[in-house]
Amino acid sequence: MTPKVYFTNFCTANGETLPQKLARLIMTAGMDQINFKDKYVAIKIHFGELGNMAHLRPGYARVVVDLVKQLGGKPFLTDANTMYVGSRKNALDHLETAYLNGFTPYTTGCHVIIADGLKGTDEVAVPVRGGEYVEKAMIGRAVMDADIVISLNHFKGHEEAGFGGALKNLGMGCGSNQGKRDMHSAGRPCVDPEKCVACGACAQNCAHDGPQIDPETGKMKINWVNCMGCGRCVDVCPMEAIYHSNEKAVQMLNYKIAEYAKAVVDGRPHFHITLVRDVSPYCDCHAENDVPIVPDVGMFASFDPVALDLACAEAVLKQPVNPGSRLEKMTKPGVDHFTADFPISDWRAQISHGKKIGLGEDSYELITI
Repeated sequence: MTPKVYFTNFCTANGETLPQKLARLIMTAGMDQINFKDKYVAIKIHFGELGNMAHLRPGYARVVVDLVKQLGGKPFLTDANTMYVGSRKNALDHLETAYLNGFTPYTTGCHVIIADGLKGTDEVAVPVRGGEYVEKAMIGRAVMDADIVISLNHFKGHEEAGFGGALKNLGMGCGSNQGKRDMHSAGRPCVDPEKCVACGACAQNCAHDGPQIDPETGKMKINWVNCMGCGRCVDVCPMEAIYHSNEKAVQMLNYKIAEYAKAVVDGRPHFHITLVRDVSPYCDCHAENDVPIVPDVGMFASFDPVALDLACAEAVLKQPVNPGSRLEKMTKPGVDHFTADFPISDWRAQISHGKKIGLGEDSYELITI
């Protein structure tokens, strides 16, 4: 059967608040069909880097938490640590960041648990049924300890995945430190010395001392012994001097994200909610967010994360480009928004591979409420 994706816009009327409208969307989409009674429920969300203002507001998380409690469940908000320089690289900093961004037990109604522990090493090796590139996904233990998984996603652009939605929130977002390394392992970056000006932006964004000054040339080079392959240096280089050594690295990343997402949800109840607003060109992992590339669209919900991501992507592609945004400078005739924003990205790979491995469908019935 064609999966159903439920949608509503951000308009409110007749005394209904936006949180109430989100709750109505979720319940109409059928989340209450899941048996939550006395079950531990992992609500996977991105807390945002310090300085990022595009991440979801805590009030949206409160809606989901309250519904889970009403249905008898025991919810907690969760995310896994990052592998790059930032405010979420270990559980202590990650918790502090979550609280400073408003995700406290008092505002959201539940506790925050960092999925992969203090240093990103508390993990479970989860077999990927039907996987082609990942035999066992390394997932944060707290996520795997839960009985039910709900993804609460902020839809936005991404430098390599093309966009970040449910699959990326689940796949990359639930991977432990080793899991993130595995997903990024398809290629290591190289530096074009003709373009490099040795500004050091790459080194500032690397947590592993990968980019280093070559004493012979005075330009940056990548120490592949240290490099984890995350691609942050490729994304932040202002001169576009850094590139992937493997031309299929971005495609492989998307395949592995889909396989990790399947490992997270396979064999247990799961439900997915995505808000398409403040569609920043970059991931919420950045400490900045820039002008949204398109106008706000609305809220989506579905049991199928692949169909949900496709519905959100196609909704964004129908939108006009926001004046003054990064995308306004990048748009080209015949090129979709995500590819125009980041030409090396391959957003369709997540969708096609998700369908191929049985994670979801690449079609949907859109039901507007």
